Amino acid sequence: MDKITYEHIISQAQALPAKVCAVVHPCDEVSLRCAIEAFEMGLFQPILVGPVARIKQIAKEHQINISQVRLQHSPHSHASAEAAVRLVLEGEADLLMKGSLHTDEVMHAVVCTDGRGLRTERRLSHVFIMDVPSYKELLFITDAAINIFPDLQTKADIIQNAVDLHHALGMGIPRVAILSAVEQVTAKIPSTIEAAALCKMADRGQITGAILDGPLAMDNAISAEAAAIKGIRSEVAGRAQILIAPDLEAGNMLAKNLSFLSSAQAAGIVLGARVPIVLTSRADSSRARLTSCAVAAVYAHALAKQQQNLLAAVEGNT
Repeated sequence: MDKITYEHIISQAQALPAKVCAVVHPCDEVSLRCAIEAFEMGLFQPILVGPVARIKQIAKEHQINISQVRLQHSPHSHASAEAAVRLVLEGEADLLMKGSLHTDEVMHAVVCTDGRGLRTERRLSHVFIMDVPSYKELLFITDAAINIFPDLQTKADIIQNAVDLHHALGMGIPRVAILSAVEQVTAKIPSTIEAAALCKMADRGQITGAILDGPLAMDNAISAEAAAIKGIRSEVAGRAQILIAPDLEAGNMLAKNLSFLSSAQAAGIVLGARVPIVLTSRADSSRARLTSCAVAAVYAHALAKQQQNLLAAVEGNT
């Protein structure tokens, strides 16, 4: 099978009816231009949520045409995040995209526990979808942005979120490597014990839709030669498609090492909320930012279909 590329994912999104994206506080050139480019490419229909006069001024200064999109006024970034979440709760938006505000401002509104947030029973997590030139397929890395020191159940949710995304993008049953420093289970390294427990959880149906193995060191996860030298026999070793980091620090350093030392590009979204959330960075390339939008758009359709199937099943049982 040929490598699925960013362009393939963008084409997937373009072939679907455009969902509505609430863009939170797009008050700089990068975030505003990305939202409008995504709109022009047919990835989604944006609602620009923020100080309208400021957005219009940025659009004018940088010659960005916003005449065909809806604007919704909010006085500042915190209010913009709350207003964007309300649009989702009221059924007016199907996904969120972070603009020129801090990630924690967006996430604070998303995880609000008084009925105004977007939490589900699943723990939120971030997934990087990385195009590494030297690797034979797109590589998912999680979690490098949300959960700092995830416990066992959180790691199970992190894995399931990534697996569900892999399926939604039409990439089939993924091979999941649970990373640690070594491939043997040892009480001296707690992440190896959790890796073994997660594999057993998959055996018992607590994690579904994937082939898991771990603990695996990074070389054994992505290099068939390294796995063979170590005598590791596994469907995952040397062929991993999803890498599960032991904690946020490890995941973040891994993703950034690939980006800055291996010329990889990193698209990414947050999963586990009622809708997918696009978290872009000013350091991202335009291609990576637009791919993040496309990934979120495709996943929004998958969530909508899942909800329809659940409703149909409930109605069929009544």
